[in-house]
Amino acid sequence: MRVRFGPFTLDSDTRQLLRGEEDVHLSPKAFDVLCLLIVQRPSLVTKDELLMQIWRGAFVLEANLNVLIREVRQALADSAQTPRFVQTVHGRGFRFCGKVTNLDAAVPAEVPTGFWLVGKSATFVLSEGDNVIGRDPRCNIWLDESGDSRRHAIIRVDPENRYAVLQDLESMNGTFVGPSRVESQATLADGDVIVIGSVQLTYRQWSNKPTEKTSPPRIS
Repeated sequence: MRVRFGPFTLDSDTRQLLRGEEDVHLSPKAFDVLCLLIVQRPSLVTKDELLMQIWRGAFVLEANLNVLIREVRQALADSAQTPRFVQTVHGRGFRFCGKVTNLDAAVPAEVPTGFWLVGKSATFVLSEGDNVIGRDPRCNIWLDESGDSRRHAIIRVDPENRYAVLQDLESMNGTFVGPSRVESQATLADGDVIVIGSVQLTYRQWSNKPTEKTSPPRIS
């Protein structure tokens, strides 16, 4: 992707942001945030989508995203109060609001399917394959809360077929999707509320591809 907006030129291949002929410094993650906002323009990019795309598989707080947005605005001499390029949609996310000119015929790559869990103060990105949840620090998703077993539950993600399956690992206090206890396994849908012991998480799934019904295999 090579585009121009205002006095700036952005080239995703060379990972350069130029103001005229002068390089404008951005940290790698801030550059990725700006690219994603431009690719998705003029659509809103939610905070959850940004967290999922920029920090794949990492435990992060929303404050980390706010730091990157401030860095992007500073580099573009932009303002949250009177935005020319990056507009805040309060409580939801951000959108790129500037006029963009494509400088080549390349089509921006599609943003892949994403799976994640949203907690009260943190977002957990789900990786392809098995994601074990529990109090054991070696778990993919570590929940150090009372009522959680060391290996409490597992979520198996298949990004190609775009589904995720939840199974309880014989935990003491059980695993729930909404009010229903998971007895064997449950195929998750976007927006499902999962209760792991004393922790409540919301399952989110996003894709820019049309949904196709797929029957997931049972977890052995």
